[in-house]
Amino acid sequence: MINKFEFCKLPLNGAYLIKPFVATDERGAFIKDYNVELFCANGIDHDLKEVFYTVSKKGVIRAIHFQLEKQQAKLVRCIKGRVFDVIVDLRVDSETYGKYLAFELSDQNNISLLIPEYFGHGYLVLEDSVVSYKCAESFYGPGDSGIMFNDPEIAVDWPFESIGGIDKIIISEKDKNLMTFKQYTEIMKKENV
Repeated sequence: MINKFEFCKLPLNGAYLIKPFVATDERGAFIKDYNVELFCANGIDHDLKEVFYTVSKKGVIRAIHFQLEKQQAKLVRCIKGRVFDVIVDLRVDSETYGKYLAFELSDQNNISLLIPEYFGHGYLVLEDSVVSYKCAESFYGPGDSGIMFNDPEIAVDWPFESIGGIDKIIISEKDKNLMTFKQYTEIMKKENV
């Protein structure tokens, strides 16, 4: 069986849900989740500068991460396991500023998310997982930042019941001390003055 690439524009402008090329037979599967010419033909200019993977245990929460400098557009796919993935529009001049969308990404649905520059990205690991990142900009440590996973203004409805409750989350010290959405907005206003 062969399923071709499908590109679905999302309500947050510039973000896409992408079903990759998948060919299956009695041996298993061949999956292609990126092709520069095909992406360009669908209006997506996504050069690759860096590819990496995160390996996470069930219950890990990765807060709403982004870079304040050297913004990274990302193509994200869960290649093993299952995650509840969240993207947040952090473009201050956008009609959907501060809005989020959430998707379940898994090794069963093979769906990728194209996350534009000036978006935040985080996820809750629903079962032990490996997540692939294909980034259009290299990681830049001095610009690395994020917003708390439980920010009251963004108000992500995380499915904590899927991991046995909020007290089961595994969170880094860095993610415990991230800024609020309100603080992010203040920083952006100062930069635009």
